[in-house]
Amino acid sequence: MTTRPIGIVMNGVTGRMGLNQHLIRSIVAIRQQGGVPLPDGGRVVPDPILVGRNEAKLWDVARAHGIERVSIDLDACLANPADSVYFDATLTSLRADNVRRAIAAGKHVYCEKPLAGTLAEALDLARRAEQRGVKHGVVQDKLFLPGVRKLKRLVDRGFFGRILSVRGEFGYWVFEGDDPPAQRPSWNYRTEDGGGIVVDMFAHWRYLLDHTFGAVKAVQCTATTHIPERVDERGRRYAATADDAAYATFVLAGPDGDIVAQFNSSWAVRVYRDDLLQVQVDGTAGSAVAGLRECRTQRRSQTPRAVWTPDVPSAVDYYAQWQDVPDEGWLDNAFKVEWEMFLRHVAADEPFPHDFCEGAKGAQLAELALQSWRERRWIDVPDLAPGREVGG
Repeated sequence: MTTRPIGIVMNGVTGRMGLNQHLIRSIVAIRQQGGVPLPDGGRVVPDPILVGRNEAKLWDVARAHGIERVSIDLDACLANPADSVYFDATLTSLRADNVRRAIAAGKHVYCEKPLAGTLAEALDLARRAEQRGVKHGVVQDKLFLPGVRKLKRLVDRGFFGRILSVRGEFGYWVFEGDDPPAQRPSWNYRTEDGGGIVVDMFAHWRYLLDHTFGAVKAVQCTATTHIPERVDERGRRYAATADDAAYATFVLAGPDGDIVAQFNSSWAVRVYRDDLLQVQVDGTAGSAVAGLRECRTQRRSQTPRAVWTPDVPSAVDYYAQWQDVPDEGWLDNAFKVEWEMFLRHVAADEPFPHDFCEGAKGAQLAELALQSWRERRWIDVPDLAPGREVGG
């Protein structure tokens, strides 16, 4: 069995997502397991170089996780032919420029979502990557969550009959930053820095809806800034110029007709549900409720006959009528699963559907949702046909 390294320039791994999900739970975990197995029986082992602005902080991270290379010179890293992959988890406002530089250097590129702040910029990156002949991918981690994978299994097996509606609830209370400190960086709440829950989360909702239920055909969105002032990492008060909550309705092209999907997304909501993300699907033959890891169903035959009796306490335990969907084998960390797919894509040319074209669809939906909010109306979502969006 042959084992070979694959050099990865990792930019932005001192941030929350870059450090925890991409470095520790993905790349470091893959290194600890001896790499990613390939179809020819060999293995490819990530050899990362950590890139950022604070060299001391980079070395602290590197030493803690057995990594031997750091740099504060991105251009020098991109010029090194031994590092064939570039990964970006920097601020949204910086990503497009970084990715353009990596593509120009001939690197295969994998990056966090959103791919870019606008559809035009995302399509430009997709065109550049195709013209340069490099492989490209965008994080679409929600598809690999155990709860969502169980939900997709139910869809594929026809459990729901005709799907009628999808309802999603996402969010939690992000503290304002004074006491206690905020859980999210302050740039998330400044439009000028690429912040906003629509730009951040609608990229997730696009691929989740497209790949689980049906392509998004139209959107109606109302967003708002519930908390107008927050406190940054240095204890300074600042105006929150970005939206921190969005309430949207989508129309999906389901296999048996249109599906109505409603998603509430908020960083100003307190959680009274089983998980930070909860999706309920109702169909003619049954319903399901999925969180990050668990999924429960109720078949038509198990559905209680509900009767409206507001004057007396309900005698029905509605939760008792739902059944757990069992696991089908062990499911690994969602980010790690997609990282392994991308590395096999680069090293063995295996298929990887989550490319920049898919990333552009996320940017498109966010852009149209913001337009809907501004204009207070429904907006159709034009099809980005495969190949058309990168053809100029």
